[in-house]
Amino acid sequence: MTQITPHKEQEATNWKSQIYLLGAVVGSLFGLLSAYLYARAAEEGTTRNEGKPKPVPTSQIISLGLAALSLARQIAEMGKSPKKK
Repeated sequence: MTQITPHKEQEATNWKSQIYLLGAVVGSLFGLLSAYLYARAAEEGTTRNEGKPKPVPTSQIISLGLAALSLARQIAEMGKSPKKK
């Protein structure tokens, strides 16, 4: 049985923390950019709709959610080891 030394445990925690931090930063930047682009596009539509943005249809929200799940799955697959033949 292999024993995990405190040093190896620290290394495992360190790279995981770096991944989480990178994910949080990239996710926040992507979310901010997406919100900016949506607000800009909605603002253009408000001039034609009495100053109010048009409601987003439920079908578009569901489609966007499925695309986000697909992206998350692809990212998770990147972390797996390649299969041996």
